[in-house]
Amino acid sequence: MNTAAQAHASLVATAAALFAEAAAVGRDSLDQPGMVKLLGGLEIPLAAGPAGPTPVALRIRLENTREFGMVLSAGSGGLDAGLDASNFTRDRAAVHAAAELTDATLFLQLFRRTLAWQKLAAAAARDGQPLPDQPLTACFDALLALAASQAAGQAHVLQSLEIELAAGGGRLSISAAQCRFGTPGPTRLPRPIHKIDKLIHPASIGIIGVSSSSMNFGRIILRNLMGSGYDKARLCVIRPGESEIDGVRCVEGLKALEHKLDLLIVAVAASAVYDLVDEIIESDAVESVMLIPGSLGETRASREPAAALAGRINAAHGRPGGGPVFLGANCLGVVSHPGGYDSWFIPLERLPKPAKKPVRNSVMLSQSGAFMITRISQNPWLDPRYMLALGNQTDLTHGDMLSWFAERPEIETIGIYIEGFKDGDGLDFVRAVRKATLNGKQVVVYKSGRTAAGMGGVMGHTASIAGDPVLFESVVRQAGAIVAGDFNSFDDLFYIAGAMHRKTIGGGRLGAISGAGFEAVGMADFTQSDGSSMEMGELEPDTVRQVEAILVAKKLDALVEVRNPIDINPGADDEAHLQIVEAFLADPNIDAVVVGLDPTAPSVRALQESKLRPGYDITDPKSTRSGRLSGPRASGRAPVCARGWRPGSRRRRPSPCPGGRW
Repeated sequence: MNTAAQAHASLVATAAALFAEAAAVGRDSLDQPGMVKLLGGLEIPLAAGPAGPTPVALRIRLENTREFGMVLSAGSGGLDAGLDASNFTRDRAAVHAAAELTDATLFLQLFRRTLAWQKLAAAAARDGQPLPDQPLTACFDALLALAASQAAGQAHVLQSLEIELAAGGGRLSISAAQCRFGTPGPTRLPRPIHKIDKLIHPASIGIIGVSSSSMNFGRIILRNLMGSGYDKARLCVIRPGESEIDGVRCVEGLKALEHKLDLLIVAVAASAVYDLVDEIIESDAVESVMLIPGSLGETRASREPAAALAGRINAAHGRPGGGPVFLGANCLGVVSHPGGYDSWFIPLERLPKPAKKPVRNSVMLSQSGAFMITRISQNPWLDPRYMLALGNQTDLTHGDMLSWFAERPEIETIGIYIEGFKDGDGLDFVRAVRKATLNGKQVVVYKSGRTAAGMGGVMGHTASIAGDPVLFESVVRQAGAIVAGDFNSFDDLFYIAGAMHRKTIGGGRLGAISGAGFEAVGMADFTQSDGSSMEMGELEPDTVRQVEAILVAKKLDALVEVRNPIDINPGADDEAHLQIVEAFLADPNIDAVVVGLDPTAPSVRALQESKLRPGYDITDPKSTRSGRLSGPRASGRAPVCARGWRPGSRRRRPSPCPGGRW
């Protein structure tokens, strides 16, 4: 065992002994002598006086969070730590990472994004001293070792350890600290997530709650199943006293089933769910269950019985075979194109889902069914392979679903709407994010409950606890996901993630071309944000001369000055667009090119269908969208992004290009 490992083992043993000693006298926090012993393992001295002329205050915190387990945080200390986080842009006040998914070196790199680090660097330059990288890395390393030692089976586990540091004069010292501990909380049995395959590729489906005389939710679901092409012979309705409904055979009950169902869809009243779930578990007649009803945890009156129901479902996973898995409750249902079924309770005539892509390779997971309905209604180019509503996560969770889809080779992009996590599921979720990204997938996430009002709303919608939005975003991004800030950003990022999935961009130098001046400027403005950074590539003289020659040939040279970004004027036709794109792509200082198409420009084939000039539209082989480029194909250079805007619409419409471009 090396010196660092020995020091970490000593720190862990000291913490366990101190927790036991304090608990024996009825305390849940360490007193000052105990803190001195614990902090000795960090190898940072306690402050004996001012740390330099103007010390920089830092705060490092290790916290056992409800969602993500152990999270390491670092940022500004002292008075700055008390400021509202809204005063800072992303990662400036503090950074956070799931302890399990980081190491000391990576976390130090993350910490360098903060205002505290900038102050450290300025103070070090002022004092002519080196930055305290070594003691900070050692501190992070020790805290991560302490985090890794906290297991559910222990008598006492760390709840929080907060350390105030003073940095200055070339040294680091501890000015204050506090530590709380407690007993481990209850844990859930793992769900048998291999049964998700039965849920989304069922060989047999049963439905309970279908009316024989009216068009209730169960009857709509039955018709949608048949309307989406699912074989009637593999369907059954569980309804005593009926022989068939809409041509589908009925059975008296679960015990009357001839074989075990892959999927049972429950569309009964909420009050009937509790006894029915117990019957489902005891009968062991189904592999997976879809719970459609709401009012199972969203209201104050239903929370206690819904929690007890979830406990009984989870206990069944300890039985031989693992028991059935449950999707929902408060669940819109599932659209599974490979499984050949649509169980949403929205009539197909109101929301048809025809194929829009030759190969469907994305998944949308959402706690809210209406979120998915709105996304595909407002963004008709979205065409996921699977769409699943998780609802209240009574059983299957975000972490379960993402873990399963992370292993599917046919899936390239995964879009997720989250209202909140079950206890500990945030850690399962970020593990799955990391697994998915390592498997070459893109994960795009939108998290609601970003304000106090929104946090109250998610509890009333899907019985979720929203959690700290800043902590969520930092931890999920650190795991590898793309986090959207609003609905429109989610739509765009989900689309872009799919369109760019198989593309490789060699750097962050952008070329921007548009026939609209505001758009050319906007492209340049949006290369900088609080979470990402690109730069406008500087055009080579040869590129400038080549573009100037194109403008002369198109009689645009008196109207356009060659630069990057370039406003090529509404008079530029499709050929001019394509030729200038090729010139930009050939420039060694450009890694990617973005092209804006203006459908109102009379020279551009950008309308879906031109009525005044039939055939002069975006599908014409001579259009910018359909045109062929030799440069990217020959050299393997950057992709092209063509975008158009619709008159009278605030939303911009991505326009995918064939031939491997977009």
